[in-house]
Amino acid sequence: MIHFYQTQDNFVRSLESPVPGCWISVVDPTAQEVQQLIEGYGLDSGFVRSSLDEEESSRIEREDDQTLIIVDTAMSEIQTEETILFYTVPLGIIITQDYVFTISLKQNQVLQDMADGVVKGVQTRMKTRFVMQLLLRITAIYLQDLKQIDKTSYVMEQKLSSAMKNKELIQMLELEKSLVYFSTSLKANEVTIEKLLRGRTIKLYDEDQDLLEDVLIEVRQAIEMSNIYSGIISSMVEAFGSVISNNLNIVMWRLTVVTIIMSIPTMIFSFYGMNTAHLPVPDTWFPTLISVLITLVVSYVMLKQKK
Repeated sequence: MIHFYQTQDNFVRSLESPVPGCWISVVDPTAQEVQQLIEGYGLDSGFVRSSLDEEESSRIEREDDQTLIIVDTAMSEIQTEETILFYTVPLGIIITQDYVFTISLKQNQVLQDMADGVVKGVQTRMKTRFVMQLLLRITAIYLQDLKQIDKTSYVMEQKLSSAMKNKELIQMLELEKSLVYFSTSLKANEVTIEKLLRGRTIKLYDEDQDLLEDVLIEVRQAIEMSNIYSGIISSMVEAFGSVISNNLNIVMWRLTVVTIIMSIPTMIFSFYGMNTAHLPVPDTWFPTLISVLITLVVSYVMLKQKK
């Protein structure tokens, strides 16, 4: 889908058709829409296809009067009621003489926030400033998702002591994998932002350079948070495996104790049930009393060993 937005009276408003100085948002375009971007707006076909490639890494490239910036954006997806997956998707930003294009395979929170006016002070006519604000919002979503990962890991940690199933362990493994995606994407974004900061690809004004420096600081903070959380979760995953194994051993020990205790009366009554002469005190109360006494003694000894 292709949507057009422009800042009017300090508010981002949707347009029916593009005008110079507007932002053109492209999400999961059809083959016909891709053709329209290339032929109708004169976008470089390689730039468009790179923006729609899930495996494309973060980079910056210039061709004639068009500049392509590809950055990875954070995404989250609820797989089951107990499992949340965080991952990244490339977002292509193409700057032309009249427009700023954003091209993505999936709708994401960054584009939605920019269109809904969540980001204050957006001016689509100031193309460089708009791109800087977009990059800053992308980094803010990374930090937001990293905090969500931290909260999710804390909830899983509370379940650690009683965990005996795999769902908690699977969630922790998913979080660990998500942090690997985040760390890799953030490092690639850092390189791209450093290239932008040199000012060779896009002309930067003083305010734009200050804003881009803020983006770079936020990216480095997100990288550091990602590395810290990754180390914590790796340790927790190892602890989860040990706790689950230990809890399972406790359950098996209890079942073993119950089996041994229940076998004592069975053996005594089986012995007295045989047609054998000269049994001591061949009355019902005697084997019953013996069974109870031996069961109590064995139970006491085994429970004392547990302590």
